Amino acid sequence: MRRLDHPYLLLSLCSLFWAGNTVVGRAAVDLVPPATMTFVRWAIAFVVLLPFAWTHVVRDWPAIRRHLVAITLLALIGSSGYNIVAYLALHYTQAINSLLLQSVAPLFVALWTFALFRDRLTLLQAAGIATSMTGAVIIVSRGDIGVLTHFAFNVGDIMILVALVFYALYTALLRVRPAMHPLSFLAAMIAASAALAVPPMGYELAAGYVPVIGIATLAAFGYLGIFPSVLAYYCLNRGIELIGANRAAPFIHLMPVFGSVLAILFLGERPQLFHAAGYALVLTGVVLAARR
Repeated sequence: MRRLDHPYLLLSLCSLFWAGNTVVGRAAVDLVPPATMTFVRWAIAFVVLLPFAWTHVVRDWPAIRRHLVAITLLALIGSSGYNIVAYLALHYTQAINSLLLQSVAPLFVALWTFALFRDRLTLLQAAGIATSMTGAVIIVSRGDIGVLTHFAFNVGDIMILVALVFYALYTALLRVRPAMHPLSFLAAMIAASAALAVPPMGYELAAGYVPVIGIATLAAFGYLGIFPSVLAYYCLNRGIELIGANRAAPFIHLMPVFGSVLAILFLGERPQLFHAAGYALVLTGVVLAARR
């Protein structure tokens, strides 16, 4: 897997792959318990990635062992723990609530980077985040302000916010991730993510929460194990390495853009005026925030 140096492309692809994660996860929550889904997702990701990363893992093995605690912590907050909480939340809330709440993720990233490294948003970055967040909300709410006025928090929404705090902390801490090849780091983090999901998965199985195996479940596993796992996290890690967390964070607002485009292309949804307004605001905001 060749290293890429196009951060805007990488971060856009990450949002594209994650756009399907909420939808697929929401569709599969009734078929697979959250910890089991998380374990299978990362186990598949590890098997897919290992042939590409093996040479680098062997070379970087001393560094992996030396930084195992740090890698495990990043895996807990950025993938395993984050995913379990997010999938569990989808049992109690709707996909639209999840997408609305995800629009505040760049604000959490900004708070963590300030708390940890005293980074401050520039006026341009703040304006870009506000603009792209407005566009994301317009798309998710389908231009209906009533969706926002009638929004009421439930336990699932609180879980989503907790998961976003984890995600934002992971994004901020990537600045000080252990020095090794990106594929070595990703393989080690994925392995740690799968291992961390084993205890809660064991509890689920012991409590009688077993997955319903079928074509839909296997298709969900395949998608989750490759696109929002191996590919998205590689793109995210590399994109943040190139331009930093605060400039990269607003790209998450592309998720509802890609989600609605996919719905138009494959589900027969008709393009509406709110789509155009939301796309324009999101793209403008992302460009503003990502500028130096």
